[in-house]
Amino acid sequence: MVKFLKIASALTFFLLALPGSLSAEEKSIILQSTTSTENSGLLNHLIPIFKKDTGIRIHVVAVGTGQALKNASNGDGDVLLVHAKSAEEKFVKDGYGVERFDVMFNDFVILGPKTDPAKIKGIKDVAKGLSQIAEKQASFISRGDDSGTHKKELKLWKAATVKLDNKPRWYRESGSGMGATLNIAAGMGGYVMSDRATWIAFKNKANLEILIEGDKRLFNQYGVILVNPAKHKNVKAKLGQKFIDWLTGPNGQAAIKTFKINGKQLFFPNAEQASVKKAS
Repeated sequence: MVKFLKIASALTFFLLALPGSLSAEEKSIILQSTTSTENSGLLNHLIPIFKKDTGIRIHVVAVGTGQALKNASNGDGDVLLVHAKSAEEKFVKDGYGVERFDVMFNDFVILGPKTDPAKIKGIKDVAKGLSQIAEKQASFISRGDDSGTHKKELKLWKAATVKLDNKPRWYRESGSGMGATLNIAAGMGGYVMSDRATWIAFKNKANLEILIEGDKRLFNQYGVILVNPAKHKNVKAKLGQKFIDWLTGPNGQAAIKTFKINGKQLFFPNAEQASVKKAS
């Protein structure tokens, strides 16, 4: 038995030492992305298609956009897929990313209980709606996590001239991802802002419904960035760029377009539109 184990051990060592024997393990990247791409089910849809096309595995770290950018700036990841354009552009400008590309878009919606104590249903101006929530001091659940959704939400409160510096009692921060925040809002019967994709995929809708939608300020653009290998030598630049090329190319854009839940398209690819605009 001992002799057999020695032979097996030696054989394993020999196989591992062969050129290309670790190729399956080496052909993988770490993707820093948002909770919305995971909670919606998009990544579970895209990743198997990408692996089939390229043989490259993707390990996902799903956090808020702010944390994803921080992780990537520390070299913890190869590619970013997030949704806070100004923060993404700063990330590239500061040298942490190589180049930013538009990938897809959807929109945000303001949700609340069907009883709608702030009477905001059907309001077309999102700032006016938020102002009424503040005036009525109706419960609002914020992610409060520096995510792309949270960053957008704060801009909208500013547009509504509502000051949150002293954290009024009606305004509560979950410090969590989109799914967890929706659960809290559903349980409390509070108002909340969500990306539409996560809302469509969310199962515990309880008494919540969409009350405000369609304002152009609720537009939600996603971008993809290769982490700069000049900053962090561990970055798998070639494999990461393959993912970016795939995601912004015909196969990736088609895969995004075909992702639907109950017949509803959750994300709308626009990388081609962006590249045409850039070229012109």
